[in-house]
Amino acid sequence: MAFIGNKEYFKGIADIKFEGKLSDNPLAYKYYNPEQVVAGKPMREHFKFAVAYWHTFCGQGADPFGPGTQNFPWDQSQDPIVAAKEKADAAFEFISKLGFDYFCFHDFDLIQEANSFSESEKRLSTIVDYIKEKKEAAGINLLWGTANCFSNPRYMNGAATNPDFNVLARAAGQVKLALDATIALNGENYVFWGGREGYMSLLNTNVKKELDHMGRFLALARDYARDQGFKGTFFIEPKPMEPMKHQYDFDAATVIGFLNQYGLQDDFKLNLEVNHATLASHTMQHEMEIAASQGMLGSIDANRGDYQNGWDTDQFPNNINEVTEAMLVFLKAGGLQGGGINFDAKIRRNSTDMEDVFYAHIGGADIFARGLLIADKIISTSQYDALRAQRYSSFDSGKGKDFEAGKLDLKALYEIALENGELDLQSGKQELFENIINQYI
Repeated sequence: MAFIGNKEYFKGIADIKFEGKLSDNPLAYKYYNPEQVVAGKPMREHFKFAVAYWHTFCGQGADPFGPGTQNFPWDQSQDPIVAAKEKADAAFEFISKLGFDYFCFHDFDLIQEANSFSESEKRLSTIVDYIKEKKEAAGINLLWGTANCFSNPRYMNGAATNPDFNVLARAAGQVKLALDATIALNGENYVFWGGREGYMSLLNTNVKKELDHMGRFLALARDYARDQGFKGTFFIEPKPMEPMKHQYDFDAATVIGFLNQYGLQDDFKLNLEVNHATLASHTMQHEMEIAASQGMLGSIDANRGDYQNGWDTDQFPNNINEVTEAMLVFLKAGGLQGGGINFDAKIRRNSTDMEDVFYAHIGGADIFARGLLIADKIISTSQYDALRAQRYSSFDSGKGKDFEAGKLDLKALYEIALENGELDLQSGKQELFENIINQYI
């Protein structure tokens, strides 16, 4: 029986179970079987599915053109402590019934920010103590915590990159408290998303100074957490723009370069979000491949964008082709390094029933499980790997192997080119690769 708090919020909904693809029960998993072993590991361990506290329990369906449509029962109290505890009760009931093992939070998702920093600290401490009891009773873990250093008007010009030192210091204080909360809740990782770490206009921006400040800020946060005994991984979550015109954590390649520039590469990896990848004119597969190539594929925020909209719509994932291709990268990389799959997604504005949030997460888990199963079959039974290897076979022996071993200089390559003369074209077989994906789906 799922863990239930002081009262039941999701009445009439029992624990969500795996029933298989032939089931027509909308409140059951069709593909996500937590204990099923795929590629040597149970699905539960592959994915480490997490619920995003902000979208699932704080979002109310508001958009730029109107207020929220979702009037959830944990949103009723005007007392911030009571409201936070009721939200926690609902959260842990939901996560327990869903059968997930993790959640993720921003500091002021857990409780409303106060009018003073000192009072905010007291509130956060109070709710962290309460959530610690809830998570231990439910057997649910914290995948990662983070600080919301972007919503409050004080951060309109950034946090770690703000031109006002006092704002930077306030952000540092807030990050300290969020780190303390993450450590107190035995969080496995910590995320930095620089929501406003960027610029709106170059006319009033000193880019080098801001990048230097951000590098130093992250190093100080890392050093503090390590001094407190935190052994988890720090993640940076790339996003190209929105809310800023240009954000410094534009995409995976940009962040990797930044981490290496400021000596952070040994402690930091990437938390990649699908919708952020598409905003950067990439695919999620691209971002994952770039991160994996540098040993920095840390964690994933699972969602999708709307193909007709140019902004971050944070919809639940449902495209089996895209997820299958992402799972090919996932398996070839050996999985994630420290993180998991956090559903950073929200139900639609016109989804207003209590069960809708279950349908969304069930569908999200199933699409990843189905993609994993397909990707594993492609790797283990198809021509996929052999075809990829064949494309690079000229580097397996002879002069190609010498090149990879660093035994050839530019003059040697010139002489080989002169000796070879004109070359025959070598097909990339793209259509065949695409057909293999579709065949196994």
